[in-house]
Amino acid sequence: MPTALVTGSAGFIGSFVCERLLRDGFRVIGVDAMTDYYEVSLKQQRQARLLQFEHFQTVEDYVETPGLLMDLFAREKPDVVVHLAAQAGVRYSIENPRSYLESNIVGTFELLEAGRAHPPQHMLLASTSSAYGANTEMPYRETDKADHQMSFYAATKKATENMAHSYAHLFDLPVTMFRFFTVYGPWGRPDMALFRFTKAILKGRAIDVYNYGDMKRDFTYVEDLVEAIRLLIDVPPARPAEGEAVAAGDSLSPVAPWRVVNIGNSDAVQLTDFIKAIEEATGRKAERNLMPMQAGDVPATWADAELLKSLTGYAPGTSVGEGVAKFVKWYREYYRDQ
Repeated sequence: MPTALVTGSAGFIGSFVCERLLRDGFRVIGVDAMTDYYEVSLKQQRQARLLQFEHFQTVEDYVETPGLLMDLFAREKPDVVVHLAAQAGVRYSIENPRSYLESNIVGTFELLEAGRAHPPQHMLLASTSSAYGANTEMPYRETDKADHQMSFYAATKKATENMAHSYAHLFDLPVTMFRFFTVYGPWGRPDMALFRFTKAILKGRAIDVYNYGDMKRDFTYVEDLVEAIRLLIDVPPARPAEGEAVAAGDSLSPVAPWRVVNIGNSDAVQLTDFIKAIEEATGRKAERNLMPMQAGDVPATWADAELLKSLTGYAPGTSVGEGVAKFVKWYREYYRDQ
């Protein structure tokens, strides 16, 4: 039975990844600090679902804790590592940047050091579409330069890409960085737009619509993201042979077993259309407060996911209407007594 170590295992995406790996026959070690960035009860409920599986065990601690991951790697010898633990959120990074430094930068350093000492077969680290920053040419391609991040959150995630590349080069660690695009779905984070909009609409409250609604996002349903991650696990990058050219469109490093892969729906959806999908799913109209753009945000994201398809044969395809309906159904069931 292969062993996977998943950081951020009680998080939105992490809990889905853990469940998928458990169903696929992995033994899964989950690491999560259960921080109070949002309601801990939601994380506890996600974790409780995972603890029903015989081959899941959890460690409640911070990934940046010195020696924690080193000891775990030494004891458990993971075959695969999926690193999702991070302080998330563009806006919160303006208020509390130190938490991003500690969790995202220091936590990833601890992970890479553990991988250096006890190399897994493949390490997959979460990055973000926010790494593309001020780029205006879309859809975003992995081979595009990404040098002008617009928030400290994005800057820390881009830094982890660079850190991982150096370890991949120096220590021959196979690393895939995946940049995901506006993930949504059941069990999502309460600070995300879909969660906030649904809650407000069902309670008859107005929603804040930034940039006066003139925003586009490549909304990616969580199970599509997890399918992509699961398939990428089986295609670790290999360092190119000396003199070997990297194929056009491939972000594979010329000097390391490292690449970055977009995971997105390849469809830039207007924010107003996203809100309409929530209105249809809830059966209620939204009252809108039109607001200017928030600091650190970007007006649009849009993934070119051709590299993902060429590597795995898979392309995410859940429509916004279908995905939003599934979320609203879950939300109503989960909060039925509130």
